[in-house]
Amino acid sequence: MSHKIAVVTGSNSGFGLLSSLELAQLGFKVIATMRDPDKGEELLLQAKKLGVEKSIEIQPLDVTSEVSIRAFSSRLIEISRVDILLNNAGFASGGFAEEVTIDEYRDQFETNVFGVMRITQVVLPYMRKQGEGKIINMSSISGRIGFPGLSPYVSSKHALEGYTESLRLELKPFGIAVHLIEPGSYQTNIWTSGKKVTPRSMQKCSPYYSYMKAINSEIQASEDTLGDPREIASIVREIALNKKKGFRIPVGKGVRLTLLLKTILPWSILENIILKKLGMKKSKEGRNSMSKAE
Repeated sequence: MSHKIAVVTGSNSGFGLLSSLELAQLGFKVIATMRDPDKGEELLLQAKKLGVEKSIEIQPLDVTSEVSIRAFSSRLIEISRVDILLNNAGFASGGFAEEVTIDEYRDQFETNVFGVMRITQVVLPYMRKQGEGKIINMSSISGRIGFPGLSPYVSSKHALEGYTESLRLELKPFGIAVHLIEPGSYQTNIWTSGKKVTPRSMQKCSPYYSYMKAINSEIQASEDTLGDPREIASIVREIALNKKKGFRIPVGKGVRLTLLLKTILPWSILENIILKKLGMKKSKEGRNSMSKAE
């Protein structure tokens, strides 16, 4: 594996950082990309502790920028090979559909969907020429089921899932494997510094203010039960070693149960479970209200 190349987007933290280290330990030359290369210090520090710092090459890449993509393409021309592409770069945008602007939706899609498409188009010619390769798209349970107050993120992950289904069918005849990892909630910064909530939903004058407070409270209350992100990096390792060949890989506490419930339960029951968990109920007038005092 010493001559194989892995490209990882969003590798300065979380799943991207840990997966980069796993791949480097397998003998891959890891092209670790991030918008700001100065944020790669932690990755290099961890790589040095593991003795794989020479296997990590940090490259600037903003997946939303055509200029940045072209500059990165020049580096790939020099390398002329890509064996694994891990599309990990992303962020979570929240807010209620009535209040989220189209520009905010567009920003979410630029990174989580179009960014994946851009970098995938760049690496595919190399994989086709090789007759082999692996593309791993980091999705989410939010790509399989909707949650209130997160429609920008949820819709971007649903779009990613559809794109990846088509991509897998298109590339299989060329010897290129495509995988979707669908994590639940993990100890990464996507729900802290990586989360963007439209300001309107956070203002007391918003009709959704109490609803957003309930959602944030639920997220905070579950912090102690968040999964270890190294579990996701281990999945990436298993894919690299051909130990996991499935297409969709749901992982995390309660994820498989949630997906099963969506499959077998009528939507009316499922939505009641979600709303009850958030302390919400439907009023007789059809408006959402808090079922418990604020």
